[in-house]
Amino acid sequence: MLEFYYHPLSPLSRRVWIALLEKKIPFKSILVNIQDGEQFKPDFLALNPFHHVPVIVDDGLRVIESLAILDYLESKYRDRPLLPQDASQLAKVRMAQMVSNNELSSLVIPLMSETEDSPLLGKAKRKINRILHFFAELLADNAYFGGENLSLGDIVAGNAVVLISKLDFNISQFEKIEQWCDLLMEREVWQTTQPNDEQIAIFKQTVQKLVKLKGQNQIIDKVKQS
Repeated sequence: MLEFYYHPLSPLSRRVWIALLEKKIPFKSILVNIQDGEQFKPDFLALNPFHHVPVIVDDGLRVIESLAILDYLESKYRDRPLLPQDASQLAKVRMAQMVSNNELSSLVIPLMSETEDSPLLGKAKRKINRILHFFAELLADNAYFGGENLSLGDIVAGNAVVLISKLDFNISQFEKIEQWCDLLMEREVWQTTQPNDEQIAIFKQTVQKLVKLKGQNQIIDKVKQS
């Protein structure tokens, strides 16, 4: 049986968790307690020398990196497909994935670590607005990025957007995005996998500690690229 190494507070883990459940792939979940540093222990480093979750092991194959895992699951487990066949819809799905991964994900950190008067937070919010405007254009009149069916683009981007809405970023100014998030949250899988308020608070505390330990240079560089 496929083994899924994860932590529920990890946004990247949730991408894979959602896909496994949506595709109804049987799996064994293995919790990696990142708060206690289990990702740095030899057993886990043998699976991922970069000490990150998620990781899957399937039929002896070890796969790291959430986007690679999603592509592997989609290629091997063809039931309940999460990629459209139409070329234009596929392009929209891939754009949603890549913009979320390359532009949006890092902006979650200032939302959790910066004060309201921080210039860095202001710049991050402006960039998020630009991203959400782009997502709304991609969705157009469709329910999902892939048309009328849930896609990998919705899983990757939706997981990030739902998270920022839980971090007090107001998405109501983007009516289409708000409707899309509501549609995602109507799905049983999303209700199962999304963190509650207590878990969000723990996640924020964890990120704030890491920022203090490692500094904010990488965060600042990422936001400055906007």
